[in-house]
Amino acid sequence: MLNTYASYQLITRDIDKSLSRVQKQPLVDRETKYYLDNITKVKSIDEFVNNDRLFKYAMKAFGLEDMAYAKAFMKKALKEGVSDPNSFANKLSDKRYAEFVKAFNFAAYGSEATVYNKAQQFTAQNYATQVELLGFDPKSDAVKKETAYYLTNIVKVKSIDEFLSNDRLYNYAMTAFGMDPKTDNKELMRKMLEGGVRDPNSPANKSDETRYKAFVGAFNFEALGESATTYNPAQQPATAKYFRQTLEEDAGKDNEGVRLALYFQRKAPSITSFYQVLSDPALAKVVRTLLSLPESFAQADIDKQVQLFEKRLKISDFSNPKALDKLLTRFTTLWEIDNPSSPVQASLSVLFSQPVEYGVSTNLMLAIQKMKS
Repeated sequence: MLNTYASYQLITRDIDKSLSRVQKQPLVDRETKYYLDNITKVKSIDEFVNNDRLFKYAMKAFGLEDMAYAKAFMKKALKEGVSDPNSFANKLSDKRYAEFVKAFNFAAYGSEATVYNKAQQFTAQNYATQVELLGFDPKSDAVKKETAYYLTNIVKVKSIDEFLSNDRLYNYAMTAFGMDPKTDNKELMRKMLEGGVRDPNSPANKSDETRYKAFVGAFNFEALGESATTYNPAQQPATAKYFRQTLEEDAGKDNEGVRLALYFQRKAPSITSFYQVLSDPALAKVVRTLLSLPESFAQADIDKQVQLFEKRLKISDFSNPKALDKLLTRFTTLWEIDNPSSPVQASLSVLFSQPVEYGVSTNLMLAIQKMKS
């Protein structure tokens, strides 16, 4: 059996190939095909939650598989959405729930939640609004004809060049965002689209004209590539998350340390404080191992734990690929010393299924109890 370091490196050396192997597993392939064939047919929260096969796939994708039984709890989260900072999902300490609700955003998109795409529905809705502002009937035959053409053909567009070269689609899109294709030249729009919206200093983000940012956000070729006009949070991201979750679970069957390393690698770029680390038992275990701290240290005062972590580690290293790789090399080496490679003895459920909190998730448990009573 390979040791922890070698197993981790074997998987991450070509992560795409590793994920591809997972995707080809008969069970994963079968469940994914079922999911993609059926998720777009779901038009309501009840339909979604009551289809066990779809719902469990989605919950696993977001690391919430062990909460798939709590349907009333999840319905409440889905109904309140994430637009309001005080919504149920947003108030939970475990941010996986807000991520889940954002992906299956019935509260915002209603029956279109599982097919919603900014380049499609959002743009068509904007077009109707703009037409009405110009004094035309948004239900007229001419508008219907243009919208039908747009929705049929925009999904075929795979690049900025294709988008800009189709005047009928481009003009429709520009009109939808309150811009005149005759005055806003294509080279300017190409510059905006190529810069995207991920970089705060991109042309669209730096422009005083907010419509550019909205337009580029809807036709986000810079971030999504050829999937920009078909990208749907309830489809592609969910399946990609499912594959990664399965990859980590499979690795954990042979070596708990490999699963911990893969999990930390995935989560690390989004970590902004050591309080986040301590709120996740799996992340905290990696950091304690890195610093050669005993398990008993987890019982120490939270603030004191954070102070020690801050003295010995840089939070910025977690979002630096080279620095992160060095940290995980150290982790897998130290893990192997303390846990010589052998079949996993302990269950990983405590680390990976309990809600993210300092210890036990009190707000989550109380919420479930209140719903039962």
